[in-house]
Amino acid sequence: MMRIEKLLLSTVLFVMSTYSMQAQSMKVEYLGDAAQQKGMHVWGSSPIKGEDGKIHLYAAQWPTATQPDFNGWYKDCEIGHYVSDRPEGPFEYVGVAVKDKDGLFNSPHNPTISHIDGQYQLCFIVNENDDLKTQRIVMYVADNLDDTWRPAKGGEPDGTILRQAKDSTVWNYTARLGVSNPSLIKYNGKYLLYHKSVVRKEPKGYVYSYGVVVADAVEGPYIHQPTRVTEEAMPLEDAYAFTMKDSVYMISRDFRASLGNSGGGLLWKSGDGFSFPAEKTERAYEDLQHYVGEAYLKEAVSYRGKKDGHLERAQILFIDEKPAYLYLATGVQTKPGYGSSSHVFKISFE
Repeated sequence: MMRIEKLLLSTVLFVMSTYSMQAQSMKVEYLGDAAQQKGMHVWGSSPIKGEDGKIHLYAAQWPTATQPDFNGWYKDCEIGHYVSDRPEGPFEYVGVAVKDKDGLFNSPHNPTISHIDGQYQLCFIVNENDDLKTQRIVMYVADNLDDTWRPAKGGEPDGTILRQAKDSTVWNYTARLGVSNPSLIKYNGKYLLYHKSVVRKEPKGYVYSYGVVVADAVEGPYIHQPTRVTEEAMPLEDAYAFTMKDSVYMISRDFRASLGNSGGGLLWKSGDGFSFPAEKTERAYEDLQHYVGEAYLKEAVSYRGKKDGHLERAQILFIDEKPAYLYLATGVQTKPGYGSSSHVFKISFE
């Protein structure tokens, strides 16, 4: 009898484990182009549903004419604002949300927008004088989406909320490109700001990893955590953090092709928000060619990456507090006169 009970218990545990693994699987359906603009690169687009019922996208953008080699992202970038009545678009360009200022507040890039505690937060990166070693994270806040942004109170006067750690005991003390690519969530009463650093890898080289800083208030100040949240063996880029069913997830680019080609992405899961184990990570999406076919991209121009269309800068739109649409950037363009653009996907979790 005891053997039967053990067998039944093992079966139940196996079914529960299988269900848990399936529950974090993401189904992706390609819908089409999202934000784009003639004569401009539009790189990534972070969505939010406004109080007006419209979908607002905040995207990095810079002119194709002045920087044809794509390096304008850290030289001539600004953050543009796009609006649509529907998540799938079409999106209309509204104007500049964050301008490229002087050399010390240079090329605002990779925005991510959130709505926490009744307030909007717009986090992005800047550098000093085109020097990638000086990358830092800025947080702006606002009460609405009319682009009257103001610097977060817990940061520096210009809104800088996070710089590379100066403490040698912190994981990204050795970072060679500062801190970048933020993503902000509220979890268990704390505010968690995830960020990327390129840190030294022993015995040689560097690895792309993610860490988190924590605050008691959304506007900071934020405190560095000593250890990274991802494993050295699985490098990643452009992670977007979100919560679902009491767990923390990240969706990112599969930077070194850990679970497929580097044109697709990964879905990471954490039970506490401070560790995303490799064994709980799975494939999230594929490159653009997978969805549109090779023939569709035959005459395309590749501004960045190969013609298969690497999909990067994952950002998620929530509808009724559930992840519903995924926005991804690619450097491949089929329309003459347009630069890189954003694409939109319908998503669901099984």
